[in-house]
Amino acid sequence: MRTAWTASFWLCAGLAGSSLAWASAPELDFRPPASVSDPGTPAVMRDLAERLLPVYQDLDSDRYLANLSALQLVAGNYAAASESRQALRERRRRADASRPISRSVIYDIYAFAKANETETKVPFAQAFSKAYRDFVPRLSDLDAYSLTKWFETPLPVLRENLQKSLDQQRAKDSISQSDAVQLLWTYLAYDAFRTFGPLVDLLDAADDRARYSADNEILIKTADGATISAVLVRPNAPAKPLPALLEFTFDDSQNYAKECAAHGYVGVVAYPRGNGKSVDQVLPFQKDGEDARAIIEWIAKQPWSDGRVGMYGEGYGAFAAWSVAKRVPPALKAIATSAASAPGIDVPMTGNIFQNSAYRWSLCATNSKESVEASCDDDEVWRALDQKWYRSGKRYRDLGRTHGEPNPIFIRWLNHPSYDLYWQKMIPYREQFAHIGIPVLTMTGYYAAGEAGDLYYFTQHSRYDRHADHTLVVGPYDDATLQSAIAPVLHGYQVDSAAVVDLHELRYQWFDHVLRGAAAPPLLTDHVNYEVMGANEWQHAASVEAMANASLKLFFGSTLSGNAYPLTQRKPLHPAFVHQTVSLTDRSDAGWMPPTELISKSLAVQNGVMFESEPLTAATEVSGLFSGRLDFTVNKMDMDLNITLYEHLAQGDYVRLFSPRYEFRASYAHDRVHRHLLEAGVRQVLAFKSERMTSRQLLAGSRLVMVLAVTKRPDREINYGTGNDVSEESIADGKIPMKIRWFGDSYIDIPIRK
Repeated sequence: MRTAWTASFWLCAGLAGSSLAWASAPELDFRPPASVSDPGTPAVMRDLAERLLPVYQDLDSDRYLANLSALQLVAGNYAAASESRQALRERRRRADASRPISRSVIYDIYAFAKANETETKVPFAQAFSKAYRDFVPRLSDLDAYSLTKWFETPLPVLRENLQKSLDQQRAKDSISQSDAVQLLWTYLAYDAFRTFGPLVDLLDAADDRARYSADNEILIKTADGATISAVLVRPNAPAKPLPALLEFTFDDSQNYAKECAAHGYVGVVAYPRGNGKSVDQVLPFQKDGEDARAIIEWIAKQPWSDGRVGMYGEGYGAFAAWSVAKRVPPALKAIATSAASAPGIDVPMTGNIFQNSAYRWSLCATNSKESVEASCDDDEVWRALDQKWYRSGKRYRDLGRTHGEPNPIFIRWLNHPSYDLYWQKMIPYREQFAHIGIPVLTMTGYYAAGEAGDLYYFTQHSRYDRHADHTLVVGPYDDATLQSAIAPVLHGYQVDSAAVVDLHELRYQWFDHVLRGAAAPPLLTDHVNYEVMGANEWQHAASVEAMANASLKLFFGSTLSGNAYPLTQRKPLHPAFVHQTVSLTDRSDAGWMPPTELISKSLAVQNGVMFESEPLTAATEVSGLFSGRLDFTVNKMDMDLNITLYEHLAQGDYVRLFSPRYEFRASYAHDRVHRHLLEAGVRQVLAFKSERMTSRQLLAGSRLVMVLAVTKRPDREINYGTGNDVSEESIADGKIPMKIRWFGDSYIDIPIRK
């Protein structure tokens, strides 16, 4: 499980009560130490705990015992703390015997070890090892796996959390009892982990050996003689052969194989050619479907296999599952993907616009030079390359030369700017979607870069197979949260509590349903399951189109008001237009990058124009894929555009409805396979349908804002509008600025639910 650690992660075993419970409690004198590493910090925290213990109270018995144990541990009352933890365990066991293990079990083990150390005078390492061995082997595989992941909490994160908490008290000379309890929990987490942290790796490894059989040396031959490297983890001595879950990925994911085994499956992780122990040439996207089929066939023949395989993955691993689905092998029974790469659709280009990140990824994935590997994770190196190339004005094909590392794979990709046969061979195409015939789960997010690929697979599968067993889950997530824990705050946006779902467990529940006959997860009640941001609720629909039952058509106005033009429900009676000019040679914006925050006080429009509606008279749910019609003239034969939508709250904030921007090359907007150039100087119409989805309850009094812009930035291919191969164009082709007239017949069509 790829876990994201948050500041409040370890304040989970028990927190201060509600503000009402503490309203009349007197504050305690408290002056925080200068830093976590101050030698006097333990004594200061112990003194605070000792003074709080006699007066601490809480009407919630579970919370009282949890917080009491924390105070006792910090105060050094280890025997009493162990008794409090035991009482809490008994209460929870009686309340719900089926309750899953909680992170607080770590403090059960720690308190027992500290009490044993004090009473028997044995070294802490010996006491902790005994406590671990007394407790952990009795856990189920899944509970033990969860405990192992919690033990992996990085100590620097806990240290930083404590330092922040101390700094927040710096200007005060007293502390409320509620804040004191939270501070003591933060200190306890840091103090406990630095004490037992060095011991857990060996203990966890020994426990794993007792539970699982692992093989890191698997090599599987493909039909064309290549070798695929794989790792395997399976439960020891199962009663019968088991289904297997397979991930095909560049990532070092043995831990994912163990996670599968902890859920009662055989976990297999296979790596593309040239990775792991394979010495073959790395060929991103080209052979993975065939190679993964060979892995599936191998799995089905093993004595521990019941002949059924499910595939899962994020990013490249999700692509591999879809590549296999182009021709489904008999043993493949289900696939579950998120942030799925779709070659030719959202990588290496989006909307047929190539992205510099594709050069970086392909170079790092295929090059073993030390100089390249050393820079692969250094964002500053690649940001500097973007700006260097951008300022140079060179052809996009010269990006590799600018970096000093030519990349044949990237050049090969540039030779296929259309969605031609080269890309079509990699994943299902058109009618091939109709023959997939197995259950599919897709999870994505309104703020995930991979959403475009996810929606492509979902919509194409649903289009060509009206009875496709394909379930979509979408909410306010980005790529990182799809791969790890969902944080309550995403890039400044407060995520609805309903959206805080354990997507990893949801995936296993779905596999249990498909492969073991378990009940379907309650969240998955229809083909499309989506969280309505702002409404704090999940809705369900039979299709993307069914998410809305009406539309809001907004036409472009031409009278500037402040920094925005109007969006109006009435089509203008008189012909008028908004004029836009973009210099394609200006490089003063080389350092510009789009903001990452989802909420902002103002909008800085880059090479674009802003349109804003009148205030909404009632709350309005926007759900689905927006579309539109652009009526315009332009002095070029092509252009790259991007569109962003915002809710402009009455109090002033702008909330992004999706991210990243929806962007597309005009000459491919209607047909990604064949290029249709624009007519320079001629009034023409371009219809589009977004590849970005959103769902949000807009408040009464809010305005809908659209930013329509020309894409010209350092990390993208630049379309100078000559109509030639864009990768061959240079700044010399952009001497004449791009001039556009957006006529009032243009509109954007927003799907809404009444």
